[in-house]
Amino acid sequence: MLEDKVITEKKKRSAGGVMVLTLLMIAFIIFGIFIVLKTIGGRSLHKPVEGLETSHVIVSESLAGNAGISGLADGHVTMDGVEYIPNADLICILVMGIDKETALEIGGQSWTAEEGSNNTGGQADALFLLLLNPHDETVRVVGINRNSMAEVDVWDKEGNYKGLFTQQIALQHGYGSDQAECAQHQVRAVSRMFYNIPIHAYAAVSMDSIPELNDAVGGVTVEVLDDIIYPEYEMDLHQGDTVTLMGEKAYWYVRLRNENVFNSNALRLERQKQYLTCFAARARECVNGDVNAAVELFQLLQKYMVTDLNLSSYTYLISETMEYEFDADYLYTVPGETVMGNDFEEYYVDDEALQRLIVDLFYEPVTSY
Repeated sequence: MLEDKVITEKKKRSAGGVMVLTLLMIAFIIFGIFIVLKTIGGRSLHKPVEGLETSHVIVSESLAGNAGISGLADGHVTMDGVEYIPNADLICILVMGIDKETALEIGGQSWTAEEGSNNTGGQADALFLLLLNPHDETVRVVGINRNSMAEVDVWDKEGNYKGLFTQQIALQHGYGSDQAECAQHQVRAVSRMFYNIPIHAYAAVSMDSIPELNDAVGGVTVEVLDDIIYPEYEMDLHQGDTVTLMGEKAYWYVRLRNENVFNSNALRLERQKQYLTCFAARARECVNGDVNAAVELFQLLQKYMVTDLNLSSYTYLISETMEYEFDADYLYTVPGETVMGNDFEEYYVDDEALQRLIVDLFYEPVTSY
């Protein structure tokens, strides 16, 4: 009996040991997968988007001779007597808010592609560059006015390339036979506008995603920046009001603008920047360091998004940037001036100010090393 008891206890201990060992092995495998994904993701995010031919040397050569900027060897530049080196660890992601509705439906300068046309991508009604800097652990965001006049690649409705034309940069996304191609065209146009800066990833997000994403974080509270009164959309918001946006109200807050007010897109861009800041803060509260919660938000977004960010890239971003600092002080706008064109407003970028902004955000003083 005693021997049977000892054998039984040994079997129990052995079974318990196997269970613990199995759990440890599972944990080790999961951790190993996470490390592999993180490593692969980190490598892929330090390469420009496919088809984007650029380098730090090319950027420096493009900037040289402008705004008091001089080019040096190895991609270095000098500005105001200070030598700068490219921040090779900076990750740049282009985020596009895609509008496929007509001008009559949303009150913006949208267009509908002709039936049977290859150009069906819709406009990039919102354009933001996200800059993730591991050196100071910050996220900086550059808002690009959708009416910025820039070189745009144009194709006719049969898909024949017609060349580069100066158009509103938001129109670039409309040219292409599928959403991925349209997004890649937009990446090239923005990179070209920014003197060939490397863009490492893109996310083209349907504006239809806003209500669901907004409500997933429990709503976003803002102080209304300008009157938004559209009874047909049940919008009655007044400048200075503090409101928690829910559902469709969040959508219309970042979409609507008064066509009768000159330069109304600049006011809307300020609202978009404000909403982005408040949403990011609210999302961070909800996630609270939980990678799984962040992944759930990403999965929710996927059905509305075309992106070249894969699981490994996203794993890397979440694990590396969860604690990065981001607030209103890290929001920038490309400087310029709005004028009235023949039909629509046109935004002309201040080239010298843009060049200095590029050096400030994409470079670092050599003395900081």
